[in-house]
Amino acid sequence: MAHLGKMISLKSGDGAAIDYYHVEAQGPRKGGLVCVMEIFGVTDHIKDVCDAWAKEGLEVVSPALYDRQEKNFQATYSQEDVQKGLALRAKNSMENCIMDVQTGIDFLKSRNAGPVHVTGYCYGGSIAWVAACRCDGLASSAGYYGGMIGDHIDEKPKCPTILHFGEHDKSIPMTLVRKIEAAHPDVKVYVYDAGHGFQSDRRTDYNESCAKLAKQRSLELFAANAK
Repeated sequence: MAHLGKMISLKSGDGAAIDYYHVEAQGPRKGGLVCVMEIFGVTDHIKDVCDAWAKEGLEVVSPALYDRQEKNFQATYSQEDVQKGLALRAKNSMENCIMDVQTGIDFLKSRNAGPVHVTGYCYGGSIAWVAACRCDGLASSAGYYGGMIGDHIDEKPKCPTILHFGEHDKSIPMTLVRKIEAAHPDVKVYVYDAGHGFQSDRRTDYNESCAKLAKQRSLELFAANAK
């Protein structure tokens, strides 16, 4: 199935040319969204996810965060590709990621997209958290199963933020989730009867009912902060 958007190139804060998947809002515009990838790159799956958000009235961009290391990296879920993705993640600083999110925010604002939000999955969920703490111009943030949030637990979101976790996530222990809750009582943390990656219909841990509920809660957050 053809995607609704196309790849564009934007100059990030350090001058690097970063590719972004860009899709216009479908129907009445409700705002803008920076959608942050998993470790697998801006894959067909991420483009499908962006298209689905666009159908909710959001203009969406998704930065190819590994472009400084390898252009157009797109991986499968094989163990070999997972290792490649992890290796690229290790070479890519959080500062670079936040610059690329900020560039996406600024691009959407330059197009008068309305209030701009951020979301992300796994690697992108952690980045959505740090973006909420560091980026300017965000209306809200919804992060999905970000395992590195613990490394940034002392940072404080500057915009309304919610987090989604799977109770049976083997890579993110519930002890960490509870620690995040305790450190940030103003952040709504939702826990689902699901594993890691439950939002993705490409993953073995996909849980349709949990995915629908999490998306509904994210959309409600965006709507509530659509000023």
